[in-house]
Amino acid sequence: MTKRVAVIGECMLELQGEPFGAMTLGYGGDTFNTAVYLRRCGAAAGIEVAYATALGEDSLSAGLLERWRDQGIDTGLVRRVVDRMPGLYMIDVDASGERSFRYWRDSAAARCYFDARVTPLEAEAHGFDALYLSGITLAILPEAGRERLFALMAAMRERGALVVFDNNYRPRLWADRALARGAFERAFELATTALVTADDHQALMGLPDIDAAIAQAKGLSAPEVLIKRGAASTLVRAAGDKTWHEAPTQRVERVVDTTAAGDSFAGGYLARRLAGEGAVESAIHGNRVAARVIGHRGAIISAEAMGDLV
Repeated sequence: MTKRVAVIGECMLELQGEPFGAMTLGYGGDTFNTAVYLRRCGAAAGIEVAYATALGEDSLSAGLLERWRDQGIDTGLVRRVVDRMPGLYMIDVDASGERSFRYWRDSAAARCYFDARVTPLEAEAHGFDALYLSGITLAILPEAGRERLFALMAAMRERGALVVFDNNYRPRLWADRALARGAFERAFELATTALVTADDHQALMGLPDIDAAIAQAKGLSAPEVLIKRGAASTLVRAAGDKTWHEAPTQRVERVVDTTAAGDSFAGGYLARRLAGEGAVESAIHGNRVAARVIGHRGAIISAEAMGDLV
């Protein structure tokens, strides 16, 4: 049976290379990365993925749409906004291989998604079995947009859809931590599944250590909660189960690039969960996908590099 998933967020243009030298133009973003891995891992099970965002009417936006379709992503939920363009980020790599990012996104089209009276996502939400968003999705939207998204989460949960919130927390995107905390708390309350990265939760809540963050995350009200702890096993409390279980991570011989580790975990996990597998088994698969991704350079690795996982 076909399952349809709507993923909402921002996919940005990516510049890699030497400043004032040769640069390569790519694209990426946390929720978009998840959409790609979810589509790859779930295609055989009939899972379809649509990406909801806003783009401009420029050639770069058109190029993004073309490439998203090549990845198997449904672009029917994308809004085109006049006089806006995609956001942009540049990756700097220092002598030791550490990456840093510079962003130009304040006037990006994605921020305007809910400026329409009715967005494509709101109009078509009844046709989707699941909704996925992240803390970055919340951060890029103005207050009115966040309220519309919260209302959509509530409506989809009410009719029995899966509503998944991933707690990606980036302090630079928020005016202050209190505002972010309030938005995250509402999202956690509305979600049916909470994907929690422990160190992000610690930073957001101002907790003294990871153990305190894990303890607080275990008290979240979402029916299903997964707590990601880096190389340590993932903690899983499945919907309808009061017991916490552990999903082991995979040993990686050489970590090349940790970009999209959490994004790919979410994609792998949701693909198996929507296909009917148990929460722990799905989390194990998510960890396998993440391990494969961090062994390669780039947020979105080639489909051939993960053929045995899909």
